[in-house]
Amino acid sequence: MPGLIGKKLGMTSVYNASGKNIPCTVLEVGPCVVTQVRTLEKDGYQAVQLGYGERSEKRTSKALQGHFKRAGVGLMRKLVEFNGFAEEHKEGDQLKLEDIFNEGEYVSVIGKSKGKGFQGVVKRHGFAGVGQATHGQHNRLRAPGSIGAASTPARVFKGMRMAGQTGNARVTIENLEIVKIMPEEGVMVVKGAVPGHKGATVVIRKPEAR
Repeated sequence: MPGLIGKKLGMTSVYNASGKNIPCTVLEVGPCVVTQVRTLEKDGYQAVQLGYGERSEKRTSKALQGHFKRAGVGLMRKLVEFNGFAEEHKEGDQLKLEDIFNEGEYVSVIGKSKGKGFQGVVKRHGFAGVGQATHGQHNRLRAPGSIGAASTPARVFKGMRMAGQTGNARVTIENLEIVKIMPEEGVMVVKGAVPGHKGATVVIRKPEAR
């Protein structure tokens, strides 16, 4: 799936042709630089490795510095591999927003969701809780309730929804419509929400052809 790397700038809303207000996310997409080209002969598969953003030499390992130097590019902050590009690319090529995406297309956006720490079942899974505070239930409003069965099977099943770490996970949102593209600013507006905080790095991919 061809795509590019970008950054989440925030949310806004736009009016469509019928006058309906649509919530949208603003993404800064690219420019991305080709840092490596994978081939069947050498690597066993075909892909193009793209780099995005800038990174200081202090925060870049010697191995990565050598990797970027061999490709003849600057130090990149994020590296992602893509396949399915229609054109052949070589190391050092620069790919911009308008080279890959068009208005009206649908894309998948991959990002890391906001971390919310250790949360209970109401916030984590949407449990309703007890729902009332009468008859002595003074401390059970947000409790999970019983989690086991009986003497059989005498254990808790794997995958039971309970309290725990929430967020801070890789999330993919599929089929987001591209509402607007502004090539001069390198900005894309997509319909709906995208995982992550403002300034978070995201990966924008075209869906696989079916």
